[in-house]
Amino acid sequence: MGAMPDASALPLAGLRVLEFTQNIMGPSAGLVLADLGGDVVKIEPAPAGDATRRLSGFAAGFFGYFNRNKRSLAVDLKQPAGLDIVRRLASGADVVIENYAPGTMDRLGCGHADLAALNPRLVYCALKGFLSGPYEHRPALDEVVQFMGGLAYMTGPAGQPLRAGTSVVDLMGGAFAVIAILAALRRRDATGKGELVKSALFESTVFMMGQHMAGEAITGEEVPPMPVRRGGWGIYQTFATSDGDQIFVGVTSDNHWARFCEAFDRPDLFADARLSTNEARVAARPRLLPIVSELLGRFTKAEIAARCERANIPYAPVARTSDLFRDPHLTAGAGLVDAVLPGGIRTTLPRLPIEIAGERPGLYREAPARGEHTREVLADAGWSEAEIAALARDGVIAVE
Repeated sequence: MGAMPDASALPLAGLRVLEFTQNIMGPSAGLVLADLGGDVVKIEPAPAGDATRRLSGFAAGFFGYFNRNKRSLAVDLKQPAGLDIVRRLASGADVVIENYAPGTMDRLGCGHADLAALNPRLVYCALKGFLSGPYEHRPALDEVVQFMGGLAYMTGPAGQPLRAGTSVVDLMGGAFAVIAILAALRRRDATGKGELVKSALFESTVFMMGQHMAGEAITGEEVPPMPVRRGGWGIYQTFATSDGDQIFVGVTSDNHWARFCEAFDRPDLFADARLSTNEARVAARPRLLPIVSELLGRFTKAEIAARCERANIPYAPVARTSDLFRDPHLTAGAGLVDAVLPGGIRTTLPRLPIEIAGERPGLYREAPARGEHTREVLADAGWSEAEIAALARDGVIAVE
């Protein structure tokens, strides 16, 4: 692994963030701010640390992925001295992020009203299940709101609602939280005052469903699940290949159709007036798709990909997680960054999906051990070595 980049040159260098989060939604917002150079201090409960560290199975990668580039401070907020630590840090912070259950931060004495009274310039971001309204006090999870917001219905076959294959709503909620934070910071530049901003799982799901809501309003028809939807394009699905694999091909324009027919040596299809427009091909799908399926079924996945590539036709092999580690675009284009996960596991993981001045934000600090930076953070904020030692001895903080 090469030398880590200098965070001081990143766009959000100097931004001070306290993060009270767990699982994905809150940590993903902190990840974005940290990747962009913000000094994100993850506040973990002492002595055990963030419970996300101990998850297994589907959730085993949560902590290592969503907490890179952060510092960890482990503190017991139920002790007065622990609360004093957080309040003193918050008085000099720019942003607080929290995604605990509704009411938790208020009970701990770290709610928006508590911290804003100490620091009127503070931008306080609460990431919850729901925004203001009748549901706002409910707990929620990514999967809960996927069902509640119609996403699971749209994803699975008819009668078999199915959650998406990754935590799309958590990530969407985290991204919208960052948008709200940056907007509030921009307004603070003008007013000098911070404010409370919120992001939520349910409303993020509904926002993603907006395209279907608009479609239903226009057509007057209930939108069916994606696997049985009435497609808008004549060829837009996966096809079996001769080597027992699958590949997705999308022919979404008349130019695509001309190039497809040429690439696969079917001038007769191009000459068929009944297939000359996309609308005609959509109407002819019952006749057209068996022809295309039989045609593509003669070729291997690699052969189809090569022909589509030359013809500039949208296509995609059906990839699995393991394929992403060696995807030629990701590996050649700096899409992955070397990382060390908890337990010393060396791997590569995705960078933020953005470029700034031609550069992809990277990794300058591995996901922290519990309390790894407790001494450092407190020393930076003015605590003496003797004071830090006393706090550790009394169990107020945990240090590595």
